[in-house]
Amino acid sequence: MALDFLTWNHLIFLIGELTIIIILGALISAFVLVIISLYSIKQKRLYFPKLIKSGLVFLEGLMKGMFRFFGLEDRELYTFLIKLMNSMNATEFSKIPVAERAIFIPQCLRSSKCPAHLTPEGLKCNNCGQCDVGAARLLLERMGYKVFIVPGSSFIKRMVKKYRPKAIIGVGCLSEVKEGIDMADKMGLVVMGIVTLKEGCVETIANWPEIYETAILGIDPASLPENLHTLTD
Repeated sequence: MALDFLTWNHLIFLIGELTIIIILGALISAFVLVIISLYSIKQKRLYFPKLIKSGLVFLEGLMKGMFRFFGLEDRELYTFLIKLMNSMNATEFSKIPVAERAIFIPQCLRSSKCPAHLTPEGLKCNNCGQCDVGAARLLLERMGYKVFIVPGSSFIKRMVKKYRPKAIIGVGCLSEVKEGIDMADKMGLVVMGIVTLKEGCVETIANWPEIYETAILGIDPASLPENLHTLTD
């Protein structure tokens, strides 16, 4: 009995030591990754993106807590995470044929006088010329994209299930793009996020040059519309 009791105590002691080592290892790893992330943000250049992404998968809650401890605002954090995901996904995105890509544009980009009506697949643009959405839609469709003008994430899920694209570009405000990237990642899609220049619910402003620069990734330049190069400048 005495031997069993000593063996049990020794086992409990080893488990306790191992738990402490794991906790310390997680804290040190999270701290190092946060420092690398903060340095990347300061330099406006990503360092060790694969390492940071892996850390966020396993230590997301701990790292987010440390980011806030160091005074990083949610907006700065979301911007960094979107940039990180775009950087990680760009190569894979460029390998996917444009016919298997879709782009989701928020309805808040349209004019307040927009005559388009909502359908089960989002807004059907009439190309009335009162905003930039119509011309952009035609240009992206000429490139081979499936273009959807949507009011929310439920439409995105529905269209993804119906058309099954392998890659998507999501446009929206900062929080929407971050949520959309998380959603697409869980659905196994290669996703690129583009944040609007102006936020709100009516007549917001898209970063069209960035949208077009992202859209042309992996596409033969000879097959692109002639006026696209001037739009990306």
